[in-house]
Amino acid sequence: MNAIVTVIGKDKVGIIAAVCALLAENNVNILDISQTILQGSFTMVMAVDVEKAKVPVGDLRVLLEELGKKMEISIRIQREEIFDAMHRI
Repeated sequence: MNAIVTVIGKDKVGIIAAVCALLAENNVNILDISQTILQGSFTMVMAVDVEKAKVPVGDLRVLLEELGKKMEISIRIQREEIFDAMHRI
């Protein structure tokens, strides 16, 4: 199953490293990644494969949200089909 991870917040050193490390620790494969910084605001969208994750997606959601709070950024994960449905015009 694929999911979409979104990261938004004030730019700072280590955001990509921290998010990628957490995903790697939980055996989540990054399929695609796009990130940009615009006037100090960092945004990143990642397509990930959670099929072989060590934890259920719900637990992964909690881990990402906790990391986001620690780093003072927003990190969310959604199943790909839900993300697609929400962003369909």
